[in-house]
Amino acid sequence: MGMQFKKVPALEKCFNILELLSKNKNGLGISEISNALGYNKSTVYNIAYTLCDLCILEAMPGNKFCLGVQLYALGKSAGTDSELIQTVHPYLDKINKKLNLSAFLGILVGKQVVTVDKVDSPVHLKVSSSIGGSTPILAGAVAKVILSKMSDSRIDEILSKNELVPFTKYSCTDKNEYRKMIEKARMDGYAFSNEEYIEGIRALAVPLDRYRENIDAAIYVVGLSIQIKDEDIYAFSEILKRIAFEINTRMSLT
Repeated sequence: MGMQFKKVPALEKCFNILELLSKNKNGLGISEISNALGYNKSTVYNIAYTLCDLCILEAMPGNKFCLGVQLYALGKSAGTDSELIQTVHPYLDKINKKLNLSAFLGILVGKQVVTVDKVDSPVHLKVSSSIGGSTPILAGAVAKVILSKMSDSRIDEILSKNELVPFTKYSCTDKNEYRKMIEKARMDGYAFSNEEYIEGIRALAVPLDRYRENIDAAIYVVGLSIQIKDEDIYAFSEILKRIAFEINTRMSLT
């Protein structure tokens, strides 16, 4: 006869908090969580900040919380791929084979763009990133295309609440110029990053349609300057846009 187990109330509360937050894309504060679930505020406070330390939750402006990057990484490694990941993965493989570059799927989580799936380049010389890795919302090509799909008011809000960091000597630190970059990405349907986030690294990104209200996503490739040459940018971007169109068509039918 197996051992009898005792439920751990803190774990039960933890998962109830995660489930509640998964249904609230704008995040919730301690009092809101406490009131919704009938939990003591100090209990919610301790659980929320413990989960933040583990990157399971992320603290947002206004003392609110949303789901964090590590939660997405755990879900991926456990094989509980979302519908989006299942649909996009074969296309990442297709991009990888066409361009010989590492291909990625990123989604916006709070103030970070999180890598939720990837297909690494088979070549010896490659640039990669781990699943669950993240970049700030105002960094690189993928951030620009995700922002390009948002309303002007939301873009203005994000720009007003976040600073442009000089990650490299090529980074844009002028918000007016950065706003123009987002507009260009909106018009072109893609964004290019020329060593703006990491020196020596270039990236091309294309946004995906918001097939669900709370998912902002993009596909992108990264490589060294010798792998994404100036003369390749247009052809590579056209391939990415065609594949994004195929993904969007597939997702609209599900």
